[in-house]
Amino acid sequence: MAEKKQIPLRLSEKLYSAIAAWAEDDFRSVNGQIEYLLTECVKQRKKDGKYVGQDIDKPPEFDIK
Repeated sequence: MAEKKQIPLRLSEKLYSAIAAWAEDDFRSVNGQIEYLLTECVKQRKKDGKYVGQDIDKPPEFDIK
């Protein structure tokens, strides 16, 4: 198995909370969810040469209370 790299990652509290809730729904750790999402983005880019969304650089808006 290939060695995994560790990287520091800073997330806003709202983004972290949204990912944590999503991870719980998918029965993953937060780290596992982030790795899964990044893997899916890379697969999509390799598939059609595009990023997942047109507004990838636009800051996300969360409706979290």
